[in-house]
Amino acid sequence: MVSFTTKLNDAVAGSIVGRRFRLQGSGHIKTRKNARFLTEIRAGLATFFAMAYIISVNATILTDSGGICVCTDAKDPTCATDVDYTLCLEGIHRDYITGTAAIAGFTSFCMGLFANMPIALAPGMGLNAYFTYTVVGFHGTGPVTYELALTAVFVEGFIFVALSLLGMRQWLARVIPTSIKLASSVGIGLYLTIIGMTYSAGIGIITGNTSTPLTLAGCRIEEQVQGVCPGSTKMRNPTMWLGIFGGGFLTAVLLAYKIKGAIIAGILLVSVVSWPRSTTVTYFPHTAVGNDSFDFFKKVVTFHPITKTLAAQDWNIAGITGQFWLALVTFLYVDILDCTGTLYSMARFAGAINPETQDFEGSAIAYLVDAFGISIGSLFGLSPVTTFVESGAGISEGGKTGITAMVTGICFFISIFFAPIFASIPPWATGCTLIIVGAMMASVARSINWKYIGDSLPAFITLAVMPFTYSIAYGLIAGIVSYIIINTTVWFIEVVSFGRIVAPDKEFKEAWTWKVKGGFLPAWLVRATKGKKDFWHEEPSSGLYELDSRSPSADGNINDWPLSIYDALSKARIERESCVHQLSSQAEPI
Repeated sequence: MVSFTTKLNDAVAGSIVGRRFRLQGSGHIKTRKNARFLTEIRAGLATFFAMAYIISVNATILTDSGGICVCTDAKDPTCATDVDYTLCLEGIHRDYITGTAAIAGFTSFCMGLFANMPIALAPGMGLNAYFTYTVVGFHGTGPVTYELALTAVFVEGFIFVALSLLGMRQWLARVIPTSIKLASSVGIGLYLTIIGMTYSAGIGIITGNTSTPLTLAGCRIEEQVQGVCPGSTKMRNPTMWLGIFGGGFLTAVLLAYKIKGAIIAGILLVSVVSWPRSTTVTYFPHTAVGNDSFDFFKKVVTFHPITKTLAAQDWNIAGITGQFWLALVTFLYVDILDCTGTLYSMARFAGAINPETQDFEGSAIAYLVDAFGISIGSLFGLSPVTTFVESGAGISEGGKTGITAMVTGICFFISIFFAPIFASIPPWATGCTLIIVGAMMASVARSINWKYIGDSLPAFITLAVMPFTYSIAYGLIAGIVSYIIINTTVWFIEVVSFGRIVAPDKEFKEAWTWKVKGGFLPAWLVRATKGKKDFWHEEPSSGLYELDSRSPSADGNINDWPLSIYDALSKARIERESCVHQLSSQAEPI
């Protein structure tokens, strides 16, 4: 007897929806193997629960920038104790909640609808921290105003559109040395870890000091003396311990058992414990700010329109400084690495990478969705949008088509109406989340080439400078400059000595070239130059390159293989299948 789920899957596959998204049984020439409608829905829900934490975490980090709120306290440039300023921050925090959910829903839905990829987007971790703490500065104490920083993000998005159309975005990402790209991920992870340990957006276990750059903290803010915790009060803050055990160790244990939604579960537990009033860990103290937050929290379900951060860009050209251009270039560079790396890794995980061109179907549209999402997000007052590695949660559940991303987008749209809940998540509930995300990002350190100093030292400089200077931009600049100086010097000495003086370990150096396999120009432009009228359509393909997706449970380390090994195995498999087909067709019947 055929089950209801099988009938539903077959019915959808046989419809126009099934053919549009290449579901199994649709009859499309490029059908995606094992792509079933109900599986795609389950995968979309898995992706949402894996990345729903971004709604509260992103809003908390961006609120630290001060947004459009103006500090008028001459004695305290951060207005830490100003009630009116704090109330203004509460307002923009709610705007960020709505904006984050809205842009994540919109871009994820568009990625699924137009690019047909199971990949979700949202304001990127690391980029939001760089936007807040380096460009704008804590409560607006940085070198660039909030409004001008949003202008940089808006312009960056349209630069991305041009780079994506011309194929330069893929090229720029590939010509950057591998060691620098890997180290950037590690450095941003360490950067997020420090943020997760501070008071403003974390558990408050560290703080600045007069004799040392950092020192142990863990006391209540009102107990601090000149920003430092006295010895008798250190590690005594109950909210810190609640965040460590509820949002830290509990989440880690759930992740160890690969439980879906582990991160959001830890955040919700700490938040629920912090919501009752008149407790030592309450997020709603009996103050003017606490009363205002609690009144909004009691609404539970409501729609909070974006009123303060909408279209806040500053187009005054006279206000542009060197720091503005530095921020623009850094946003551009970091997002190229972040988005491109995540897109390709998720496409490879989904089995959609062509081993010959190292590209995937719909890549140009995927880049454009991300690029336009950046500019649209800036109109909501947000930092740059990028693809999320948490999309792997949905892919591991069997997501192979854009339906997965569309379901994730719909979930984000629904979450807009639960703004009072997301706005009431305290920083100590998300602090350990930043630390856990930092640990995940730092895991690629094992792939850095530590055998050759020309690769290892620039990589180490990159990952060390980022957290120690509290700036992603300075880390990238230091790493690239050191890479150029070291490797150019070694090359020059080898040339002038006519090959007699060669670095002993140079044989271990990673290969680098500005040439890109598959050509510099995008495929659509090549087809257009050849006179193909429907140049936006891809060339017919046998479909042999489409690999079966493997879930982490079945083959947990396939994504850790070096790209060359992965491609070699893919090519060997294709050749093997081709040989088997030829032999079987030539064999005489017995």
